[in-house]
Amino acid sequence: MKNINIYILTTISIALSNTSLADEYDYISTPNAIQVADLLDDDRDGVINARDLCPDTLEGAEINNDGCAKFLKEEEELALRVLFAHDSYDINSAFEDQIQTMADFLEKYKSASIEVQGHTSKIGPEAYNYTLSEQRANAVQDELLYYGIDPERVTIVGFGESLLENEGDDEVAHATNRRVTATVVGLSEKVVEEWNIFSIIEK
Repeated sequence: MKNINIYILTTISIALSNTSLADEYDYISTPNAIQVADLLDDDRDGVINARDLCPDTLEGAEINNDGCAKFLKEEEELALRVLFAHDSYDINSAFEDQIQTMADFLEKYKSASIEVQGHTSKIGPEAYNYTLSEQRANAVQDELLYYGIDPERVTIVGFGESLLENEGDDEVAHATNRRVTATVVGLSEKVVEEWNIFSIIEK
């Protein structure tokens, strides 16, 4: 019985001691966390708003660490070549489809422009050939404008006989040199797609 009383007294003494230690310190309530960074991900690309340098990324695009989409650049090239009869700038109907194809190409790549280059053979006076080469370039330009291409995207240059493609002096050489040429490069960018945490896997 004596041992039990000693145990009870010891327990009470320890409890009172702990209470007195606790009373020595003021109670501090749990602080409220202040959220500074924006942890939302509005464009759903897996990068939080606080770190996202490209906040309008297309959903499903492959992105870098800054949340910006990766693009795959594509390039397509189309050449135009229209031949003319001697001392003429009338466009032969055989070349109409080629000109329309070029117009369609320019419509597809709206940022591209075209330089239409006119040429002649070396038959005739040099000054006359220069004017004729411009007339040929103008004729092709008019066709492109007919198909709805903006005039500001088309320029013409007349080279006369200064840039002969064939230096020969026979009819084949002359026919080859009576030409209008143009080359257009169309550029486009395609977003590279990849799976992310917001992607939906179709069942």
